[in-house]
Amino acid sequence: MDLHILDHRLKVTSICKDGLVNFTHPLIKLIFLRNRTRCKFFSLTETPENYTVVLDEEGFKELPSSEYLQVEGSTWLPLNVVSNGHASSSSQAVGVTKIAKSVIAPLAEQHVSVFMLSTYQTDFILVREKDLSVVVHTLEEEFNIYREVGGESVPVHSQDVHNGLQKNGKEATKPTVHPVLSPQNQFCVMSLDPDTLPAIATTLIDVLFYSSSPKEESQLNQDLDCIKFFSFSLIDGYISLVMDTEAQRQFPADLLFTSSSGELWRMVRIGGQPLGFDECGIVAQISQPLADSDISAYYISTFSFDHALVPEEDIASVIDMLQQQRQEPAC
Repeated sequence: MDLHILDHRLKVTSICKDGLVNFTHPLIKLIFLRNRTRCKFFSLTETPENYTVVLDEEGFKELPSSEYLQVEGSTWLPLNVVSNGHASSSSQAVGVTKIAKSVIAPLAEQHVSVFMLSTYQTDFILVREKDLSVVVHTLEEEFNIYREVGGESVPVHSQDVHNGLQKNGKEATKPTVHPVLSPQNQFCVMSLDPDTLPAIATTLIDVLFYSSSPKEESQLNQDLDCIKFFSFSLIDGYISLVMDTEAQRQFPADLLFTSSSGELWRMVRIGGQPLGFDECGIVAQISQPLADSDISAYYISTFSFDHALVPEEDIASVIDMLQQQRQEPAC
């Protein structure tokens, strides 16, 4: 397989909901006026806590400095796995499951923190730029690694990357096994022809910026029946949308398209408290058992929590599997 280090340098940010009014103009520009900005990588995910915005350096310039904006200090590089032109059949596991053993688990063993963004089209594994040498050294036996430079794919080897090989010099510790929660929403993973984006503009603005319920914060302290979660990505000209079926009903059915199976997904939300960015192995702990059981999963990290989407028919077994993992004694 080939591993591509894409030609984007990304920032991971969080917009406080109370301060959203300060960002609606730049966000609308980034979503709907892509010819007015040089941003090529943009992803916005709403959760009950905040809006997570992942975007390249050109897009980041559009965001005003504000007390309502948190920025994770690192520059992140997106990695993408290409299976040598072999399209996976619908019967095979999809999403993060396909790359759990070959990418995510080895990086976790090397103390490399990853930030996952699954989309309708592909899965992006974000790693800190300062960890690139460790990433290349760890994965080059399994992958042909290329770095995109000005539209060209240039082969990369560990001797070509000089960031220093030691991640942090710390002894390996068994990572925390975080609690998981499964809200009752049914989710859809969909796409949209960018040319038809204007046709859903009013609905998309309404869902993104005006649909918050004042009850959401109090609901967070309970076992959630449902959760507010909506993700929009516009990356290299491709649009991906993740929304629950309630939000989906607000959009014209003939414009959004999904896989031929029309599968519905349920969410596993990871973390009882905000996870932070420095802990390693969170994605691996979730994706590895799913890969072992050949269960498909999309995975979306946000500023505070991680979220895995699994097929609706698998949710009970996944929750059982992950809860048992928490109960196993530490080695």
